Amino acid sequence: MNMNETEVRKILTQVLDPDSGKDIVTAGLLTDVSIIEKALFLRLKTSNPAMHHKQRLTDAVLFAIERAFGKDQKCEVEIDVEAKAKVSPNAGLPGVKHIIAVASGKGGVGKSTVTANLAVGMAKRGYKVALVDADIYGPSMPIMLDAAKERPGTQDIDGHKWMLPVEAYGVKLMSIGFFADPSQAIVWRGAMATKALRQMFKDTYWGEIDYMFIDFPPGTGDIHLTAVQTVPLTGALIVTTPQEIALADARKGVAMFQLPQINVPVLGIIENMSWFTPSELPENRYYIFGTEGAQTLADEMNIPVLGSLPLIQSIREAGDIGRPAVLQEGSPARKYLDELLDEVERTLEKSVSSGKKSDIVQITRQ
Repeated sequence: MNMNETEVRKILTQVLDPDSGKDIVTAGLLTDVSIIEKALFLRLKTSNPAMHHKQRLTDAVLFAIERAFGKDQKCEVEIDVEAKAKVSPNAGLPGVKHIIAVASGKGGVGKSTVTANLAVGMAKRGYKVALVDADIYGPSMPIMLDAAKERPGTQDIDGHKWMLPVEAYGVKLMSIGFFADPSQAIVWRGAMATKALRQMFKDTYWGEIDYMFIDFPPGTGDIHLTAVQTVPLTGALIVTTPQEIALADARKGVAMFQLPQINVPVLGIIENMSWFTPSELPENRYYIFGTEGAQTLADEMNIPVLGSLPLIQSIREAGDIGRPAVLQEGSPARKYLDELLDEVERTLEKSVSSGKKSDIVQITRQ
């Protein structure tokens, strides 16, 4: 059977709402059907907040989809509970002005290190900054910001219990690393990981924030799609090394944000580990991973290079001890990080002054 929105809605008329006795399509409970890359994303609404009620609906929907399209059909179901009480002050993240994704196609290019220094550096410049560690399977921000032993607090606001982010170096931080044993692997299916990400966004009281940075995991997958469908992104920054294998994956990362269904502006590329200068030869530069790789990619995809960072031992050491190099006066890396921050700050201000308002991405139906 060919999967399209019409067929999906027809199939879901077989699923009954336990409360009303009507099928979920006729009852108006099916609010969105999205299909991307052959994966099916369904959004429903209900006024019954009971967990068992939502689980019954989810199970019934998944059974109907599996029976129609087979066991291999990927389907994710999200159920929104219609609020009967006051809307929370954090609903939809209204206090967060701009949200910036920091992504890479490939792991190991220093994306998390760059994100930590950007967030702390922007906070140091007087901005109200938040950081969401969206690398669910490999969270590193608690270590990089010396907050591994911290735990988020809670607070009741308008009858709703909210998580309070951990604060480190002026940055409000939320990470799954605060809730998991660091010695154990996080072995979750995609649905659990995406649910955890939504909770970090929606169940955290962020307050007033100028810039929220999201540290994405490598690649292009469920976490990325969930993020763009949950919060409005102002833009994305792509981190890569000059190495061709890293550039090939970075190219895919740029292409993902530029998909018509997603259409998030790519603000620029940051090249990490651009060269190495040994202390005994301060005038020499050794291009271990190649030269001008980021510039070639930027020219190809018509986006700017915002800065280059050399391969410096102190940047790695600073991340390991939980004190980002951008805080270290006199550090060999400080000059390059400040130059990068200058350019990122100008780019963000330009994006803000353009007046373009970002919305939560609605995946185009196919």
